[in-house]
Order: sequence, then C-alpha cells, then structure tokens
Amino acid sequence: MQPDHPRDAHRRRAADPVPPPPGGILWSIAGDIRVLLMLPSALVLQVAHPAVGAGVDGHSVFRTDPWGRGERSLRSTLLWVYGGEEAAAEGRRLRALHRTIQGTDTRGRRYHALTPAHYAWVHATGFPVYQHAQRYLGRPFTEAQERQLYAEWLRVGRILGIHDRDMPQTPEEFWPYYRKVLADELELTDVAAELTATTARVPPPDRGPRPVRILLRILWPLLLPPLARFRRFVAIGLMPPDARQALGLPWTPRQERALRRFGRALRTIVPLLPERLRYLPLARRARARHRAARR
Repeated sequence: MQPDHPRDAHRRRAADPVPPPPGGILWSIAGDIRVLLMLPSALVLQVAHPAVGAGVDGHSVFRTDPWGRGERSLRSTLLWVYGGEEAAAEGRRLRALHRTIQGTDTRGRRYHALTPAHYAWVHATGFPVYQHAQRYLGRPFTEAQERQLYAEWLRVGRILGIHDRDMPQTPEEFWPYYRKVLADELELTDVAAELTATTARVPPPDRGPRPVRILLRILWPLLLPPLARFRRFVAIGLMPPDARQALGLPWTPRQERALRRFGRALRTIVPLLPERLRYLPLARRARARHRAARR
C-alpha cells in the first residue's frame, strides 16, 4: 500500500470528525478514574447482544490476554475523547480491525462486526451506563447535561464511523431504541455470563515492575475471589435496572444499599484528589496540554 500523498493526508484530516470539545462533559468524566468502575457494565451490555457476544467469543483475546486487552481497550476509549487528531486515526484502526470479524450468532444468524445495527449498539451502551452510574458515583446529570452528553456521544460515534442514520439523534429517540434492543435482542450470552461470574479464571497481572508481578502471582489465589466478586458487584449494580432485568441478573436491596454507600464515599473523596491521581494518564496529559495552550 502506497503512503498518502501529503495533500491527500491533509484533506483527510480536514474531513475527519472532531472529538468532543475540551471543557465538555466527556472531557470531564471520560478520563476520571471512576470510569473504570463503569466499563464492566457497558461491556456486559455489549456482549449481551448475540452478534457482539459471538464476535467477542470467537475473535477476542480477552481470555488469554485479559490485561493487555483491557489496557488496549481503555487507551482506545480515551483517544476518542482526548486524542485530538489521533481520535479519527483510532476510529479508522478499529474499523479495519473489525472488518474480518464475522460468523454465526447463538440464534443461528449470520453476523458481521461492522453491520450498522451491531456496531452502533456497542457504542450506544456507553450512554445509558454513564447516565445511570453518574447517579451513584457523581452528581446526577440535569436534563440539559444529559442532552449535552448525548450530543457529545454522537460525536464520538462519528469518530468510530457510525453514521447518524444508524443512531438515534436525540435522547428522546434513544430510549425507545434502547428498550427495543433490550426486549428483542439481549440475552445472557456465554460471554456476558462469564463477565458477571465470580468463578472466572483470570491470570495475575503481567504488567508493572517485576517484583510486583512476582508478589501478585504468589498472592493471586487469595486476591482473585474478592476481586471477582467486586467486579460482578459493580458490573451489575452500575447497569441500568431495566437492562439488569432483561438479562435476569439478580440485585438485592442489600446490594443496592452497599452500592449507594460506596458511591457516597467516592463522590466525597475523588473530587478532592489532585489531578495526577484523579485522571488517567492519557486524559491528564491532554488536559494539561489544553491548559498550556490557553495561556
């Protein structure tokens, strides 16, 4: 493949979709450390779609390389918001990565990862999870903020190559679409069940300083069970109740009270942290560059 001519590359950059703006809602919340608690819920909702679940089951390395897979996914999602010109390039990379992912889902239907309905659903899950989780981990969005968040989420979708015709264009249009997918498509697929189980076999982390990796390997049999229970707790608890019900995932009043206590603690502590502790590194660097450019 021949490299782009400079003029062609310039034209393409000029036509690239633009990430959400600095100072917007996603700029504030997408790189906050609390987002790490929201990601399991969104992921479960994604793979609960039979086509998406089949694609992940057959083509992802989440079982053999969970830490690497998680690290790459997190970096990708942060680039959509904080990546500047890299955001559109990351969108192109993801589309190229998914071009060969196809097969048959659990209902015997042929699927392709880039089928608009499937690809759009993966992106769409972020909005209801953000909206619901914010009630516990931060301040609930006002109606105006929810509308702004949705508009910014559509901008992210354009970066990923999702056409406006394939996504509801307002929150009022989104919720009927969302409820229809819950009713007609979602099920507790094998992958969704695996991601909400407490018995999953997850290897110890393979990143970080060698002494830390060795220590974790030794302690992993003791650490994994409570970590798996916590992952299940936040994955189910921060999932919107109607989605939880559609998948048949149990949630008790006692768990609800525990989640509310946990959320109150985070709402109090996290905003007091310095930015170097509150924001993930890629987001922190982007925010620092933006402040420096304004001086």
